[in-house]
Amino acid sequence: MARARIKRVSEATRRRVAGPVSDAAKLARSSVSAASEEAGGARAKRGAARRDAILAAALEEISARGFEAARLDDVARRAGIAKGTIYLYFSDKEALFQELVRSYISPVVGAIEHVSHVDAPIRVIFEQFAELFVREIVETRRKDIIRLVLSEGPRFPKLAEFYFREVISRALVAVRGVLRRAFERGEISNDALVCFPQLLIAPGLVAIMWKSLFDRFEPLDVRAMLRAHFEFIFGTGRVT
Repeated sequence: MARARIKRVSEATRRRVAGPVSDAAKLARSSVSAASEEAGGARAKRGAARRDAILAAALEEISARGFEAARLDDVARRAGIAKGTIYLYFSDKEALFQELVRSYISPVVGAIEHVSHVDAPIRVIFEQFAELFVREIVETRRKDIIRLVLSEGPRFPKLAEFYFREVISRALVAVRGVLRRAFERGEISNDALVCFPQLLIAPGLVAIMWKSLFDRFEPLDVRAMLRAHFEFIFGTGRVT
């Protein structure tokens, strides 16, 4: 009993001595918390910028040398960082390439999936697909990633498999869905395109390979080629 009274008295004494938390102390704690959050936000921004620099350097290096010959040492040199820094973000070169696909190509596939759900005539939708493809792929460095998959995929089947899952399979579902709706509404006369949407996608692959290999000899107007392709497939009716 005596020990319990002593403990209660000691706790009461401690509370009296400590007193309530002052406004100044509360303000100090709030300032420390705000400073900590600000520092954390700055670190996150620096980390994101460093990651973006690594991806940009990897795209340059792999495009120039190919996947097999590209070295992480050279990626680090292009990014202006130590090689070990790369491993803070990516486990190996394969993981780095996969993140290139996710960061650079997957958002474009997401835009294609969005357009595919628009309730509009098939010609309108595919002209939007074509403009998206030219603007976001052909006219950017993204085309180099696709070219790399086409050229390096046979030797690195895991990369090809990853690209198929992340990009091709999603694009095929989106395109096939548009074609199926068009067939059901009578906009196209048979289901051959539904079965083989690759027939519509093929000119895009031709455009990427032509731009990479032959464009300096005979420049290719990809927009005009795709318009001609759609006229051949869907007829000469123009979308206004």
